[in-house]
Amino acid sequence: MKIMAIDYGDQHTGLAVSDVTETLVGNAWIVDEWNMERLADTICGEADRCDAGILVLGLPKNMDGTEGPRCEKARELKTLLEERTDREIVLWDERWTTVAAHDILHANGRKEKKHKKVIDAVAASLILEGFLGTRH
Repeated sequence: MKIMAIDYGDQHTGLAVSDVTETLVGNAWIVDEWNMERLADTICGEADRCDAGILVLGLPKNMDGTEGPRCEKARELKTLLEERTDREIVLWDERWTTVAAHDILHANGRKEKKHKKVIDAVAASLILEGFLGTRH
């Protein structure tokens, strides 16, 4: 079964999908949508298109493990997704993914201005990679 990871953002949301063996991160891309209702519809459509059976939604906890306003928004998106699909939706602690994504892009020579939209796709890949690591 394929698994899709979601790095939710106010304007850009990163999506990444695994291979059917749940071993490798395959494609990663960005959805440009600021309206959470439309975003939930788009994510469900993308999950259908990719035949993803599980959705892993990043939960952006604070570094001390507490939950702030960003977690509240992620939980709101989870509720909208649950209203639209029967797929299992897993919340995944994504504390270091955006920092790691910046580091990866910087190490590969990407300029800050050019990777603002790519960062969410890389972060979604890292969320998915972390989740896949717990499956085997």
